[in-house]
Amino acid sequence: MSKRYGSEGIVAFLMFLFSGTVLLPDGEAKTYTTNFRRAESPISENGNWTNGKTPGLDWADVQTLPGLAFGTQSGSNGYDDSTALLKGAWGPDQSVTANVYARNQRGNKIYEEVEIRLRSAISPRRCTGYEILFRSLKSSDSYVQIVRWNGPLGDFTYLADEKGVKCGVSHGDTVRATIIGNVITAYINDVPIARAVDSTYSSGNPGMGFFIQGTPAANRDYGFSSFTASDEPGSPIPKGAR
Repeated sequence: MSKRYGSEGIVAFLMFLFSGTVLLPDGEAKTYTTNFRRAESPISENGNWTNGKTPGLDWADVQTLPGLAFGTQSGSNGYDDSTALLKGAWGPDQSVTANVYARNQRGNKIYEEVEIRLRSAISPRRCTGYEILFRSLKSSDSYVQIVRWNGPLGDFTYLADEKGVKCGVSHGDTVRATIIGNVITAYINDVPIARAVDSTYSSGNPGMGFFIQGTPAANRDYGFSSFTASDEPGSPIPKGAR
């Protein structure tokens, strides 16, 4: 750890050792990283996460086991994606990287998606921001999509839709999404896969989500084994947010 973080940096490092999370002090690029070291329903990690059911009401929560974050959807209730957003004030230029956990990948009419959220916000009956999703499958039926969430349950707009083997993810792959200015880019193992331009949201928080359709019994078959979010140094924070 760089000496420039001083005592606050040491505190952040100790947080990482004992809880699996790091939140760097104000004035630097904010970074949060976790390997999901505890079993939590819903995910909290010392109060750092907001979930879909509370306060969102209409969406599902994210749950964890040691080494795994996964969704809690029924698989039959439409677009109530399992959603978890980081709390606090984040600069608008954001990046999220996550490692994919996957087993028993099924395909056909069963859809399992791991999701990155950028510039997102959640409140009762309203969830906004950008979703970058990857189908948990490695075949010609794989896809990567960039979606804008407009607020109410099920109200969203597709901004990019890429399909094919190049979009496939399986266990151990790394997915990443960035938003810089109004440009959103999705990556698989550091290879850019999809890109969109949208100026609807200029602020919000990073997070993650999961979607399942076609079976209620596979939530623990896919998810993330690690997660890191950061904003850019000098990225402006909304006035009064800190």
